[in-house]
Amino acid sequence: MTKMQALAARPRRTMVALATALAAAGVAVGSGADFSSRSANPSNTFTAGTLTADNSRDGAAVFSPSDMRPGGAPQTGTVDIANSGSLPAAFTLTRDRLESTDTGDANPGPFAAKVNLVVTDCGAYDGASAPACGDAGDDTVYDGTLAAMDGAAGLGDFSGGEKHRYVFAASLDASAGNEYQGDSASARFVWDAAQK
Repeated sequence: MTKMQALAARPRRTMVALATALAAAGVAVGSGADFSSRSANPSNTFTAGTLTADNSRDGAAVFSPSDMRPGGAPQTGTVDIANSGSLPAAFTLTRDRLESTDTGDANPGPFAAKVNLVVTDCGAYDGASAPACGDAGDDTVYDGTLAAMDGAAGLGDFSGGEKHRYVFAASLDASAGNEYQGDSASARFVWDAAQK
């Protein structure tokens, strides 16, 4: 008995097998006929922000008080500090590289300990307009001697594009005696910015 004869002898079983095969083929063929849709968002660009501290007197002294006399009026200097980047940042001011020179009689203490220093934040610029200094909007950043300024003074957070004006005022303390005549001190002021 051939295979065809065997299938013909059992028609019901043959029909069930044939129907199952046809149904499977229909499912396979029909699955490619579904509707579909696609949407895309091209050209996504990722850019890092910037943080740049600008100093109107970068590389130069804020001021160099001279001919200071005990109890005399303060001498002043002005500097503008800005965050010209796009990211907000916390700014600080520190003093380093302090040196005192003793030219005459031996001093009981370094000359820098007799230099009184006040650093004032006059406030933020309004566009291109500088803030007024010496008004109620001023904020004292540091008030002490040049020698004692040994830590970072917090200046607050500057948003991108924010600029402040600072005034430095120095005077020789009234207690400075004759032994301080002709003496001097030098220091560097450093402005640091750290992203928020």
